[in-house]
Amino acid sequence: MSDPTTIDLRPRDPQPRDPQSQPRPLLRKVLGDVLRRTRRQQGRTLADVADAANVSMPYLSELERGRKEASSEVLASVCDALRIELSDVLAEVRRDLVDDRAQRAAVVRLDAVRSRRAAFGQGRSGAVLPSRPGGPGNVTCLLAA
Repeated sequence: MSDPTTIDLRPRDPQPRDPQSQPRPLLRKVLGDVLRRTRRQQGRTLADVADAANVSMPYLSELERGRKEASSEVLASVCDALRIELSDVLAEVRRDLVDDRAQRAAVVRLDAVRSRRAAFGQGRSGAVLPSRPGGPGNVTCLLAA
């Protein structure tokens, strides 16, 4: 059984998946990580924050582990209990998602791009190459002198 905290939304293709590719994280998992990290940075216990947010300690634990989806009301209550703005939590979630995306980006060697262009009959014109099965934006090409 696959990990219930991640989901792969990329289009399915008949070719085998790249063994290094990873599924995208679920929002509830990343949000839970941010809430837990914030609580721990404040040196607070689950019981303390759960009591202040008026939610059960097991429920808050499930939120932090990414196993439950928080309603907007519960999320607002937990943010109030942690004395942080929802916008700050969401900004931290965004940073984590951007970091995750950067870690999942493929690195392509320049010589591989050149040979691929040659295979498709494209020279140095800078013509667009056919996209990979993951769609545009999945390849990072690093150039070195």
